[in-house]
Amino acid sequence: MAKILIVEDDVKIARFVELELRHEGYETETATDGRTGLMKALEPKTDLVLLDIMLPELSGMEVCRRIRQESTVPVIMLTAKGDVTDKVAGLDMGANDYMTKPFAIEELLARIRVALKNGITEKKKEESILTYGRLSVDLAARQVTFGDTPVTLTKKEFDLLAFLLKNKNRAVPREELLSAVWDYDYAGDTNVVDVYVRYLRQKVEEPLGLHLLETVRGVGYMIRDEK
Repeated sequence: MAKILIVEDDVKIARFVELELRHEGYETETATDGRTGLMKALEPKTDLVLLDIMLPELSGMEVCRRIRQESTVPVIMLTAKGDVTDKVAGLDMGANDYMTKPFAIEELLARIRVALKNGITEKKKEESILTYGRLSVDLAARQVTFGDTPVTLTKKEFDLLAFLLKNKNRAVPREELLSAVWDYDYAGDTNVVDVYVRYLRQKVEEPLGLHLLETVRGVGYMIRDEK
């Protein structure tokens, strides 16, 4: 079940929300000031943040702004203020949703479910894109771009590039590339891999000025993190 961080300086409200969330099966953690809340919000295990606006040390607005600089974790702002200006400001800072106290717990739970669902979708989108500097490989759309410029590759060229990017910083043997990309085991000549690496160098490295594919003598090929 998802882990929800409650950043709220009103201990009674925080405890009430915490108990309701645990009753629904969520894992919870609390913070009573903005600085601690920010630190916990950026932990990888946090799946959603319920964030009060009026907080000591760092305001909820500032916490939200800083979260958005480093993370796409869903944020639902909570506040006693009903001012439209505050709502707009919170959304402009990157909040996914906004609720005014007092609120019905059923509505909060419904909004949490929606935010978590959208957050999972966004995370999957991020995980489906591999990058090397300005080079981007979209696994879902099967598209390669360099900045805003499309790079046209065949199916096998795309699969080879994607597999090497997925295994970045590892020397991948030719036999493994042949099995993964061409979907069969072949104990003989693996020259087809070398041929397709040459195609990638002609279509990606040379025209874009990249040093992408590194030959590992006696093993195969690898892509290192860009310098």
